[in-house]
Amino acid sequence: MITAFQPKYKGAFYDLNIEWLETYFYVEDFDREVLRRPEHYILDPGGHIFFAVEEDRVLGTVALLKRAEGLFELTKMAVLPEERGKKIGQKLMQHCIDFAKVQQFKKLFLYSNTKLANAIFIYRKFGFIEIPVEPDSPYERSNIKMELPLS
Repeated sequence: MITAFQPKYKGAFYDLNIEWLETYFYVEDFDREVLRRPEHYILDPGGHIFFAVEEDRVLGTVALLKRAEGLFELTKMAVLPEERGKKIGQKLMQHCIDFAKVQQFKKLFLYSNTKLANAIFIYRKFGFIEIPVEPDSPYERSNIKMELPLS
């Protein structure tokens, strides 16, 4: 089941994202700040956080960070290591796209790294196309930017 943010899942949001960052990259100070205070950095400015939950156990998470009117960054997608390969990320992705269409968002975009081949494959599968990464990208670890026009 995919559900919207609830305070009881705040710790899982932090833990899931720290795990994948430490596994594949490194954790920047700003990562910790955003993950500790998702209400302040993601929800209050108009963003959304979703969780894949099974029997009150969080299996995965994703956020939509509002960057401008109708423009949202798909970010902070993470799945428990032991649950990877079960299409949880794809279910979260589909939920975000469906939600964005209902909300009449204009576009979703994301930053990633080509090192994450499985993630890049999923993004392309869902219709995201590669666009240039701006020189002042907010993420040092990103080397690819993708977008999905919705309107």
